Amino acid sequence: MTTLHDRDRRGFASDNYAGLHPEVLDALSDANGGHEIAYGEDAYTARLQEVVAGHVGEGAVTWPVFNGTGANVVALQALLPRWGAVVCAESAHINTDEGGAPERMGSIKLLTVPTPDGKLTPELVDRQAWGFGDEHRAQPLVVSITQTTELGTCYTPDEVRAVADHAHSLGMRVHLDGARISNAAATLGTDLSAFTSEAGVDVVSLGGTKNGALAAEAVVVVNPELAADPTLGLVHVRKLSMQLASKMRFVSAQLVALYEGDLWLRSASHANAMATRLAAGVEALDGVTIQRPVQANAVFAVLDRDVANALREKFRFYDWDPATGEVRWMCSWDTTEADVDAFVAELTRLLGA
Repeated sequence: MTTLHDRDRRGFASDNYAGLHPEVLDALSDANGGHEIAYGEDAYTARLQEVVAGHVGEGAVTWPVFNGTGANVVALQALLPRWGAVVCAESAHINTDEGGAPERMGSIKLLTVPTPDGKLTPELVDRQAWGFGDEHRAQPLVVSITQTTELGTCYTPDEVRAVADHAHSLGMRVHLDGARISNAAATLGTDLSAFTSEAGVDVVSLGGTKNGALAAEAVVVVNPELAADPTLGLVHVRKLSMQLASKMRFVSAQLVALYEGDLWLRSASHANAMATRLAAGVEALDGVTIQRPVQANAVFAVLDRDVANALREKFRFYDWDPATGEVRWMCSWDTTEADVDAFVAELTRLLGA
């Protein structure tokens, strides 16, 4: 097939724009050929169980799925009865960027809380964690946090532990949306367990796609007691949510390639470093205001709308808040220093003009 795009063109719109990491692509090729049992009874999915448990703790069970929205909806459905609700930040991906999938596909009520930095605290959880036993109110039974958040901020392990301990004291379970979980670990200098199993999280949506994989995410039950509970029903929820891959070896092989060694960390660390380089290059420019500290692979800034539109002629990126002129610049595993420097040079030229 003829290549239909410019393979040397990269922008700053989303880490979803990036292609597959070559090591992940090699893993797909290695997993190909011959016949392997379908629907997850293959050698690669079995190996994935061992690999992920090595990161988050013995007894964890991993359920591969196709995408992040699917991972979140499957996880939350499994954790909730029909009358249950989820407390989350107003800016959480499950509330702002999943097209109503938790509500429409999962029949899940979201109880949102405004946050200054995208992060929940025990005090913020309490704004919605009330009315237990009230038949007129959806019951708040799960707290969902995002690591890193939609605002590019990162929970410390102590912050996660505080939320989890408080949620558990109320009889609630804790879900972590880890679409960019590798970027958080790179920022914190920790393994994944520090802010998941060791911090009291029950279920994690494990990200792969934003870090160099293709349609490869997973629901990971990190709480061993919960993982062993047959009433959790993930085996059924995944299927009825259309997230069960028949040729699952190709999903699992990618995640094994990412997490078996240090590829997950190398790629995320590079993306984070490129975002830091980008922020450092533009923060002194007159006409650019960095909105918050860069803690992962995202830079949020405010600049003149006309300048932003002119910049977009060469580098694609998205508005974050059109009302204020805030934009988001994302770096990826394949962003280069030359990409960043060219972006900074073009923005400098436009501001000077």
